[in-house]
Amino acid sequence: MHAGLGAPGRPTEHSASEAYPNHGASTDPCGEHQVTLRTPAELADALPYLLGYRPEDSIVLVAVHDRDGRGRFGGRARLGIPVRTDDWPAAAEQLSRGLVTGSERRGARPESVVAFFCQDPSDGESRRDVLERLRPLAQLLRLACGRLDVPVVEALCITDGRFWSYCCPDNGCCPAEGGTMGLPGTSVLAAAATYAGLQVRGTLRALRARLTPWETAAAVRQEAALDAANSALVPRILHDEDRAEVAEETLALAGRLLRRLTDAPPVSGALEGDLRDDDLVGPEEAASLILGLQDRTTRDRAAAWMEGEEAGPALRLWRTLARRCVGPYGEHAAAPLTLAGWVAWSSGDELEAREALAMALAADPDYLFARLLHQACNEGLDPESVRTCLRAEGEGRSAPVTAVTVGDRGTQDGPGSSRRRRTRAEAGPKAPAPRRPTRRPHARRRVSDGISPAGGGPGREGPGLGGPGRVTGGAGGNVSGGPRRSARGGPGAHERERRGGAE
Repeated sequence: MHAGLGAPGRPTEHSASEAYPNHGASTDPCGEHQVTLRTPAELADALPYLLGYRPEDSIVLVAVHDRDGRGRFGGRARLGIPVRTDDWPAAAEQLSRGLVTGSERRGARPESVVAFFCQDPSDGESRRDVLERLRPLAQLLRLACGRLDVPVVEALCITDGRFWSYCCPDNGCCPAEGGTMGLPGTSVLAAAATYAGLQVRGTLRALRARLTPWETAAAVRQEAALDAANSALVPRILHDEDRAEVAEETLALAGRLLRRLTDAPPVSGALEGDLRDDDLVGPEEAASLILGLQDRTTRDRAAAWMEGEEAGPALRLWRTLARRCVGPYGEHAAAPLTLAGWVAWSSGDELEAREALAMALAADPDYLFARLLHQACNEGLDPESVRTCLRAEGEGRSAPVTAVTVGDRGTQDGPGSSRRRRTRAEAGPKAPAPRRPTRRPHARRRVSDGISPAGGGPGREGPGLGGPGRVTGGAGGNVSGGPRRSARGGPGAHERERRGGAE
């Protein structure tokens, strides 16, 4: 589906515009759908469809390509609005240069850009206050784009249901009190998007909440389970003779949980689905998986659940584990977050892929697998090259990973078992040490992304795979500083608490 922008280079005219590239939905095989945007209001209403979600506290740049005298939307770039105004010049330079160079890398330098500044008023602030507060940022961005010879043809400030143009001086077109945003789903563009199969999600905040560790009463029990798993598994992972056995146990458990999630009855709504998945994975199971996935080889083998009927349940499992990396185990979330990002990217969901991978790097900035995937996803590369590598690794093993998917459910609690817990699993990139953690930074050890069994194999370094071989501990393992306490929460926490702490 496409929408358009009109007369590039004429910032004071809000004439016809056409076509932005379809965001994650298939186009009609018989031709492209096109929508013409003629007013600032239509441009403002188009933004969620350009991104696939509703941006908050964001600067968004959209490339415009001139085609037969009409503008056509191209690539998009988003950056959070820096809190400190001293950071605004650097943010403007970063965003403008990133959009232009990214477009050039794809073979199409934009002729112009459209800018959006999205932020709701803070306490005691009016909409006009937001408009004027962000005006210097808009000017910095226009200057940064001008230095790249890519003019900003429109810059809209969107705040609390209203919008203003920083470019249009015509009060008849853009009144001083701002224009009113249309109701979501009521515009011509919304109808065209629905027809084309394009879905607009909520906010990035809501998306991140699905991947954010618990901060409810259930987190206490999950942390205790992680402590126990840490004491039991880390010494075995660091021991050459036991590491392979731990890997097989981890993958077998993951296979049983995938089958359990697959067999669960469907529910409507993301929150309800996450609550259901949390009920299906007990704290001890989550803890064992989180610790087991700190081994890079095991993680790489788990990444093979990436396509077909396995992808959906695998993504749900990795989300569930990410939510369980509670308290001082926040860094351990890098592994499940990276797996979630990989499966999302492999399945065509670049939005969740980018967010999950960014969260993995926030948990552990040195997590190489997340860094490589994040870069590849942002550059628009085809994930098939990574899938090919993972398939080759699977074919080189005597026991393919896919065989684990149909593990013996009789040896584990099923969805109807009386032992089922209302908890969720959170994992990260590094495994803590085999003892009860204290709150001192040096009190625990963690197993890093660099662990791999002797002799290479599935976990060896390869294109798009693996992590740095940071082996500084005994038995070929990497032992470094202890896990940090994570204080990350997220929207939706009060709904989880209200529903018994299951999320």
